[in-house]
Amino acid sequence: MNPHPFFSERRVVVLMATFCCLLWGSAYPAIKSGYALFGIAAGDVPAKMLFAGYRFMFAGLALLALSMFMRRNIFILNRGNLWSTCLFGLTMTTLQYIFFYVGLAYTTGVKSSILNATTTFFSVLLAHFIYRNDRLTFNKIVGCLIGFAGVVVVNFSPDLLDFHFTLLGEGFVVIGMFILSAASIYGKKLSQTMDSVILSGYQLSIGGFVLIVAGYAAGGKLNGFTLESTALLAYMVILSAVSYSLWTALLKYNRVGQVAVFNLLIPIFGAVLSAIFLGESILEWKNVAALALVCGGIWLVTWSGESP
Repeated sequence: MNPHPFFSERRVVVLMATFCCLLWGSAYPAIKSGYALFGIAAGDVPAKMLFAGYRFMFAGLALLALSMFMRRNIFILNRGNLWSTCLFGLTMTTLQYIFFYVGLAYTTGVKSSILNATTTFFSVLLAHFIYRNDRLTFNKIVGCLIGFAGVVVVNFSPDLLDFHFTLLGEGFVVIGMFILSAASIYGKKLSQTMDSVILSGYQLSIGGFVLIVAGYAAGGKLNGFTLESTALLAYMVILSAVSYSLWTALLKYNRVGQVAVFNLLIPIFGAVLSAIFLGESILEWKNVAALALVCGGIWLVTWSGESP
């Protein structure tokens, strides 16, 4: 019996990828609220590293605990995969977030949101040179450009007219996005021989732990633990655990180019959810136009006539 067309393999990929991006988009207002609840100043990079470190380390530990509860063997690290797993965690989580947070301190939030979307281009380009079955096509190029235009539209403000570029600001954000793209492809390779949930658990735990150590070493402090702030941190732990494990599984079984393009949805969801939860204006033409452009770009890339 053929499966119901709604639950086709392609639709499952679309739903899972969109759900991951929705979770990551919800992190935008959650992080802003977290900074306020924990009293983290805009330029306090060490405290931000601690905040992110606790979020990722506990998310990783939660995934490993869940795997043990499901009777999966989590003690799979050996001489062959120990250093590669550590490298994955240090790049995917630690190094990427250090560059991003430092860059964010020296540029505007609008520019950071747009530059954050460059991870899609990096992933598609790297996949073209690494995988023979994931080559650049006309649809991929046009789809990524249309989707990126949507990210620009949703973040449009007078700040975009300032073309000032610095290495510590915009440069570090772009470097962070390149590291994220390269680490995602490296993770795809590791996931071929490891359980994706366990791999995500170790990646988040290792990366988060190093962020905590680096944050404290840089003089960071994280105060203001209340019921409300702890509940918010718990939500961020859950969203990280779910999204990263699903995303690793998606990359394991699908082409990088067809999954990475969904990253363009993150700033769209972030803008809409920030409007809902932070009381910002949501009924703006640019939100609708941006969503239409991003969805159109994703459609061009994922429905290009190729199998997943």
